[in-house]
Order: sequence, then structure tokens, then C-alpha cells
Amino acid sequence: MKYIDWLKQWLENYVRPSIKVRTYERYKLIIEQHIKDKIGDIELNNLSPLILQQFITELLQSGNRKTGKGLSANSVNAVISVIQSSLKAAHMLGLTKEYTADKLKRPKLKEKTVECFSLIEQKQIEQAILNGKKDKMYGILLCLYSGLRIGELIAMQWNDIDFVKGILTVSKSCHDSKGGLIIDEPKTVNSRRLIPLPKQLLPILKSIKKKSDSPFVVSANGKPVSVRSYQRSFELLLKKLKIPHKGFHSLRHTFATRALECGMDVKTLSEILGHKNPTVTLNRYAHSLMEYKQDMMNRLGKLL
Repeated sequence: MKYIDWLKQWLENYVRPSIKVRTYERYKLIIEQHIKDKIGDIELNNLSPLILQQFITELLQSGNRKTGKGLSANSVNAVISVIQSSLKAAHMLGLTKEYTADKLKRPKLKEKTVECFSLIEQKQIEQAILNGKKDKMYGILLCLYSGLRIGELIAMQWNDIDFVKGILTVSKSCHDSKGGLIIDEPKTVNSRRLIPLPKQLLPILKSIKKKSDSPFVVSANGKPVSVRSYQRSFELLLKKLKIPHKGFHSLRHTFATRALECGMDVKTLSEILGHKNPTVTLNRYAHSLMEYKQDMMNRLGKLL
């Protein structure tokens, strides 16, 4: 059996019924874009560790179909995960003599540089939203004071906010697909969480809710917006304010940085962000935490 024929069966019969739609779509895209044309025609039992490793090396050197340059380590690791999972299933079903994909050498992941807005830039963004006339833009304000991911924000409904207790419940996320917006479970188990909101934010959200004709916190003409269109609205806002471009996720990083600057402990921040454990938070925001510690030490030094 050729590898591509097995991949199709594996994807539809073993992957699709047991995972999130978004993960299924990502696996399918990886197979179509990277695996199918390169090693799809090779017989299952001929996929030796050397052939697979050569394929991985090629991806790292020139795997980007748009630019011809190498794929990122993160993207290549995603391809490796599909290869290993599919071949492990094939071996368990007796379709291959042995499983050797575990011998693949994964490229090392580099921690992404955390980009956040300066306090001055943050205030510019906030003022523009507060002085503006577009209620949907208040979602940006909510992200700055809760650390929500964009998928969690777009999926957020008014009944997820307890205005009496001032608590926001994160229980779902969403993503764009060819068929429209798909609302699904959060990114991970830890992504299900309760977030206490600043009391100053509650009156603003209440006023938006009174005018809203949608169950969704972020909406346009009564309907939820797509993830991409909201990202575009954010990009246009930054351009209008002449603030250097940063991705929407920078709002989450900005929240985390401000929280550390205000003295929030790493464990609490980790829980609010929905990280697996405080170590993830510590590694990601070590730079911000060090700056905070240095500031504290400088203040202490003034007592000398």
C-alpha cells in the first residue's frame, strides 16, 4: 500500500472521529501541502528512517511552498507528528513490518520572542477604542485586561460573563474554516478557566451589552465576526494610530507583562492565561519578570 492511500484511510477512519475539527483540518492540510507530493507514492514498508529524515531535512531547507525557503521548526515538528502517528497506527494494524519513525530527529524549537505594546501604545489603543463608535472593538480592550486568545474572544458570549461576581468563564474557542466560523472546545484542558475582570471594565461591558443585538460579545450586525476580519480590524487600528505592527496575540503578551509589572505572582498569571503550569509562563515571560525584579532592586537601592 502506498503511504498516501494509508494516510487517507487513517485520516478519515482513525483521526476524524476522535479529535477536534480544527486538528483534523490541520492534519489534512499538512498531508496535502507537504507529504502527498514528496513521499506519498512510496510504499509503506519502504519508508525507512533515512528516507524520512532526508524528507525532514528538505522541509527545513526549502519546504515553504510560497517562498522556497525552509519551514520553521514548529511547522516541521507538526509534519513529523503526522508521520509518526500515522505510521504507528499502520504498524499496530499489521500494515508494516516494524515502526521506525521514532528514530526521526526533531528540530529544536526556539522560544518565540514575546512582543508586547508599551504602556504609552496601550493607552493610545484604549483611548481610540473608548472614543470610537465601533462596539466590536471593545473586544480588544477585553483582551488587554484578561489575556484572552483571539479564538476565545470571538467565541465569547454575554452569558459567559457574570457581571455580579465580575468573572469571565472561558469554555470555548473558535476558528475560521471554509464553511464559516467553527466554535469548538478550548485549545487545551487548562484553557478552561475562570478569569476575574477589573471592576473598571464591568460598566463598559454592561453598556455594550445593552446595545447589543447578538449573544456574542464581539459581533457585527447581530452576527459573530470571523477571526481573520477581526485581526484585520486590529491591524487597521494600529495603522491609524501609527503604532508599529504587532500580531493580535501581542495583546495577550501585553496583559501578561502588565500583570507582572503590577506584582502578580507567576502561578496566578499562569492560571489566568490557561497555561499548563507556571513553568511555561515563567519561560515565556522571563524577560519581563527580570525587568520587574531589576526595578524592585533599584527601588530598594534608593534606600541605601
